[in-house]
Amino acid sequence: MIGHTIAVHNGKEHLPIYITDRMIPNKNKDLEVRKREKEDIKTEIYALSQSISMSAHKARRVLDQIRGRSYQETLMILELMPYRACYPIFKVIYSAAANAKHNMGLNEEYLVIIKATVDEGTTVKKLKPRARGRSYTIKRPTCHITIVLKDISLYEESVVENSIGMGQKINPLGFRLGTIQGHHSLWFAQPKNYSKGLQEDQKIRECIKNYVQKNMRISSGVEGIARIEIQKRIDLIQIIIHMGFPKLLVEGKPRRIEELQMNVQKELNYVNRKLNITITRITKPYGHPNILAEFIAGQLRNRVSFRKAIKKAIELTEQADTKGIQVQIAGRIDGKEIARVEWIREGRVPLQTIRAKIDYCSYRVRTIYGVLGIKIWIFVDEE
Repeated sequence: MIGHTIAVHNGKEHLPIYITDRMIPNKNKDLEVRKREKEDIKTEIYALSQSISMSAHKARRVLDQIRGRSYQETLMILELMPYRACYPIFKVIYSAAANAKHNMGLNEEYLVIIKATVDEGTTVKKLKPRARGRSYTIKRPTCHITIVLKDISLYEESVVENSIGMGQKINPLGFRLGTIQGHHSLWFAQPKNYSKGLQEDQKIRECIKNYVQKNMRISSGVEGIARIEIQKRIDLIQIIIHMGFPKLLVEGKPRRIEELQMNVQKELNYVNRKLNITITRITKPYGHPNILAEFIAGQLRNRVSFRKAIKKAIELTEQADTKGIQVQIAGRIDGKEIARVEWIREGRVPLQTIRAKIDYCSYRVRTIYGVLGIKIWIFVDEE
């Protein structure tokens, strides 16, 4: 079409019109213009501090802890960390945020550290004074710190993907759902009532766990509840509690199950629906990750070393004839200043094999140092 001449009738006569590239909309050009407009919006702020009297290794140890975090969270971390490199890094980040606020009008709440690097600088030779007018030369290393902040209010998704490495992780139970793994709750509801049913299940499980914690005298700190299955019908709710130590609930008081049933009915205000609670015993309790996580949590509350607690848990699991186990603990382990992740694996744990039956749980434990997270994968069998 471009470069051709066409005739257009205006009602009286035909007029020749020459077609140029301006008459035809170019989609590629429109995309290029939009891309340039998007690039013109400057959302990155650079800050550079040169010749800091400090080795690059010491500064890099601190920068690794703040890379990918928000501005406000970074300030809190730097104020609490006990390293000398925190103060110069704090000044660089604070200066970059001040420039973003006053010069570019950006909000500090949306600033994220997408880049934090340190390079080695020149080595300065100095004289160290000694007694009787003597001195000897010493070498003081220097470094250059570069900080890049970015406003994520416009590019939140891209910043999260590029600055923070997102792992391709999935819950092992949900990954095998429908093949070798079944549902823990079986009921049907309309889409508008689905959220209510989900909250109802959560309340039932919390009510049962709270009752066991308050009324059972557990010396080992293990409640013994592996899982709670819920089956709902029109006029009946069937609850099956799988326990490793059912004596905790059955013995002591003869009417404990009835008392638990009354508490659940009172909590959820069941009037037209019956509630039936049954207890099923697990033959090998320490082969289930929930019971094992409760055991490790009790050891950590008693200030036992995390390695001893994990190794003891692995020994208990080996008695249950499992093929492999992996235990991971994250947080301020043993009261250290910097949180870290520690894990130990024994045997095989094929997470990517769907036919491999793997039990999994995540558990939170509150200690005097803070909250620790426990994750346990147990390879039971392969179908």
